[in-house]
Amino acid sequence: MNILAHGGEVDHVSDVLAFHPHWDVYALIGLLAIGYYFVVPRLADRFAPAGPPAVTSRQRLLFGAGLVAWLVVSSWPFHDIAEKSLFTFHMLEHMTLAWVVPPLLLMGSPWWLTSMLIRPILRPMRFLTKPLIALFVFNAVLAAIHAPRVVELMVTNDAFHFVAHFGLMATAFVLWWPVLGPVPEIPRLSSLGSIAYLFANGLVPTIPASFLTFASGTVYPVYDGFPRLWGLDVITDQTIAGLVMKIGGGLLLWGVMITIYFRWWGEEQRHSPTRPERVPTPVA
Repeated sequence: MNILAHGGEVDHVSDVLAFHPHWDVYALIGLLAIGYYFVVPRLADRFAPAGPPAVTSRQRLLFGAGLVAWLVVSSWPFHDIAEKSLFTFHMLEHMTLAWVVPPLLLMGSPWWLTSMLIRPILRPMRFLTKPLIALFVFNAVLAAIHAPRVVELMVTNDAFHFVAHFGLMATAFVLWWPVLGPVPEIPRLSSLGSIAYLFANGLVPTIPASFLTFASGTVYPVYDGFPRLWGLDVITDQTIAGLVMKIGGGLLLWGVMITIYFRWWGEEQRHSPTRPERVPTPVA
């Protein structure tokens, strides 16, 4: 049950940085990598439609990048620092599991494979990926896992931490689906609709982020008793975590929105009628 979380009490900085293999993380991500890079090509011979490549080089690269990002934040030393010393690393872990890993895995998934996988749950997926529903569900989970009591349970109870991270990632996939969903059964939003949707989603996390950034006292008392790496006190640590959530998450969303806008603008230019050349005015 420790696939996404590992807790434990520590007394010294050296305990935080001591090597701790996360075999369950290695096993999960290794199985996903084997399935994607070795099993999926064999499935493609049977289930993928004829025509373009069943899995493109770009998709392989994006899926691999998602697995690498997941591995980095869920194993030593990143995850150990997040659970045993600094809440900033805990926040970076959450932001990566919500803003980085799901979109990369979605963009790396061929539509025919995703269509097969979600077929048994297509009806609930159609409901959950409605933009307003997806926004509400994801942000409710995001707010809940940053409540002080919930954070304390996450760093002291492995089973609960696993459930919390699973919920965050599952709802993050739902959140990104209206923008990046690869299957025709659940159409994506238009380019302008995607921009408006992501902009709206960027507004909600600013509330807990601002609370963390400007708090004058300790928001998460459980971190008071942990060794402090690099001399960061608890207040400075939670201030940086709030800035990571507010600025880091905002910059990432704005980067996606700008990319969508310029792709839409480029498509409009390619499909618009050629502008007529200006006819010179004859000289009298």
